[in-house]
Amino acid sequence: MRYYIERRRGVAAYQQIVEQTKRAVRAGALKPGDRLPTAREVAETCAVNPNTTLKAYRELERDGVVELRQGVGTFIAAAAEGRSHAPAAESPLYAELAEWTGRALAAGLVEEDVRDLVELALQERQQTAAGGAVGGGTDERQGGQG
Repeated sequence: MRYYIERRRGVAAYQQIVEQTKRAVRAGALKPGDRLPTAREVAETCAVNPNTTLKAYRELERDGVVELRQGVGTFIAAAAEGRSHAPAAESPLYAELAEWTGRALAAGLVEEDVRDLVELALQERQQTAAGGAVGGGTDERQGGQG
């Protein structure tokens, strides 16, 4: 597992580690028993404080996603098995998404823009599913069109 911290995203680094780990478990890229990188390794590759990684790993442990084994490392928990889906490569939609992503990057979008577009589409889908709930909890991005 290799983490990527987006500083301009406005999401705390530890939360990005949590999100990326959960996403990898859901996609089947991480399976029960897989070892996560040490806090020192993440600190070196992502330029974050090792305590940031430890905070993320503790949250993942509380959520039942990982097991912290003192002196050995951090591993994907057996309980995480039920959280995974078919591996991404087996999903019929994966090829379409990979193709769209390639087109978006070729059109000049950067990875952050692609992630933002996917996130925006998911948020709009959630709002539609919730009946377009109005009131507290709307997500207005700074600098965007509103």
